[in-house]
Amino acid sequence: MKGSLEEAPEDVEKEREPHVYLSKEEIKEKIQSYNSSVTDKLKMTLNANGIYTGFIKVQMELCRPITVQSSQSQGRCAPSNNQTAFYLPDGCINTLHISSTNTVREVIEALLKKFLVADNPAKFALYKRCHKEDQVYTCKLSDREHPLYLRLVAGPRTEMLSFVLREHETGEVMWEAFSIPELKNFLRILDKEENEQLQILKKRYATYRERLEEALGGVWKPG
Repeated sequence: MKGSLEEAPEDVEKEREPHVYLSKEEIKEKIQSYNSSVTDKLKMTLNANGIYTGFIKVQMELCRPITVQSSQSQGRCAPSNNQTAFYLPDGCINTLHISSTNTVREVIEALLKKFLVADNPAKFALYKRCHKEDQVYTCKLSDREHPLYLRLVAGPRTEMLSFVLREHETGEVMWEAFSIPELKNFLRILDKEENEQLQILKKRYATYRERLEEALGGVWKPG
């Protein structure tokens, strides 16, 4: 579906482009062209078996808090007191070295592992963001797609194609993938945010009341 710039173009989902299978010679030519255009030294390498490796950058756009486990507990079932939930800074970008055989699901798992995120990978989705004809299209990738292939075909310029990690849309959230402690922690964070916003509103209206009373005091003087 295509939308105008006025209709939040970043949330418009573009029809999926067909996957074109390239021959080994075509891949070799594309990698040579890709590497000649790279400006950040993140080049691709073609192996003798036809598999190529390279780098992709993924921007983290997470609205909900993530659960991170301590490095000491990594690799085993960590008790809840070794886990911390917090919001990841907006716009955080991570670089991954992957191969042409790595799928979207594997890329998501690698990202979470790099951040020591204990959340279930099923809670997240990888999107591609394309700039075409002065518009921005964001399309969710299927778990079986290969991000490095998409990077190779689009070239190294991130303004032509970039990757974004997000949570599934609200209607797609797999709440059964969350543990009871995680859900309780979400509620605790929401209660904290609600209380903070409530205090801000109370302070704002207290200021309004004070100024209004001062204004009334200046106008109304007993005769």
